[in-house]
Amino acid sequence: MNLLLINHYAGSPVHGMEFRPWLLAREWVRSGHQVQILAADHSHVRATQPDLAGAAVRDESIDGIAYRWYRTPRYAGNGLGRVRNIAAFLHAVWADTPRLLREFAPDAVIASSTYPLDIWPARRLARRAGATLVHEVHDLWPLSPIELSGMSRWHPWALLCQWAEDTACRDADRVVSMLPKVHDHLAAHGLDLRRLHIVPNGVAPEDWEGEPPPLRADVQAELDAARAAGAAVVVYAGSMGEPNALDTLLDAMALLHRRPGAPAIRLVMVGDGHERMRLVARIDREPLPNTRWLPPIPKAQVRSLLAQGDVAYLGWQRVSLYRFGIAPNKLMDYMMSGCAVLHSVDAGNDPVQDAGCGLSVPPGDAAAVADGLSRLASLPTTERRAMGDRGRAFVIQHHTWPVLAARFLEALR
Repeated sequence: MNLLLINHYAGSPVHGMEFRPWLLAREWVRSGHQVQILAADHSHVRATQPDLAGAAVRDESIDGIAYRWYRTPRYAGNGLGRVRNIAAFLHAVWADTPRLLREFAPDAVIASSTYPLDIWPARRLARRAGATLVHEVHDLWPLSPIELSGMSRWHPWALLCQWAEDTACRDADRVVSMLPKVHDHLAAHGLDLRRLHIVPNGVAPEDWEGEPPPLRADVQAELDAARAAGAAVVVYAGSMGEPNALDTLLDAMALLHRRPGAPAIRLVMVGDGHERMRLVARIDREPLPNTRWLPPIPKAQVRSLLAQGDVAYLGWQRVSLYRFGIAPNKLMDYMMSGCAVLHSVDAGNDPVQDAGCGLSVPPGDAAAVADGLSRLASLPTTERRAMGDRGRAFVIQHHTWPVLAARFLEALR
């Protein structure tokens, strides 16, 4: 098939996030399909923006995938600059429809830009090509800004996004959702649930083959010191922002430090983010002698870090929007590493419980996190390893990109 994927924020190994469009497209190309990705040349999530050298459009091939970048205005934050950027991208795709039909002739058109407004140019393309129209749900808009940011449901942006979501539910031939518990919400907006398919996030199996690369010396030294002290190693690897509930984790480590008879536990946090400076200052101020922070390491070394951990922590805030489910990439990495997981969450789904690869506790509850860490740290190594093995087997069966890409194509058929 000729698969045309519209994703404003699409990335690649060259440009950085977001990776899902590239990972799905790579598997489709490997299966013999042709893939054209349409993306904006500016995205707040990319590490490196494509260089159009003053042109309005640039074509590029990455891993056999055809990328078409459209020039859009730069922006920062979530104000009018981002709205102008979105409008410019959608207009460019709309205007490019005749050429796309002539040069690519898609069999399926996938609207996948996180926000739902791309359903309109996608619908136009699909109808003119006689192609299958697919709406891919990353987040629920406008519900996400309404519930997370307090936006009024009568705000013009919310009304526009609601119109787009209703259009997608009514007109898309297929709806593919990363979130597993969206059935009632989408049905309420007109979707026939026979058209709904769930395709979550996953991992690339080749990233986990062979021996992991050696860790940076300072990180390895911290792990060696923890082992020499007889402590169980708890690992957190990733972004240090408010959604990651790291204050709850530090509160738990403070409780364990003061708790008589608690098992020896050392927390090693590796990462960066807008909360990093405040959290590191807190570690130094309290103090938290059982906690260490280290600067970010290359993605390939995260595998090496997780391989030497006893427990990996993933936390969430208590947010009502999570009732529709979660699809965290970080959790897939934790489970694929074979590490037991402490999951602090209240959501519509919980892969840790489904796989039996650790413990789940309520979010925002430092005492529950402390108890969970104590329980996992006190288990024999063989039991923690068995948990990790179950997590890895679960990911291999349900969450590798070859499996997910095939599931997506099956939905189209």
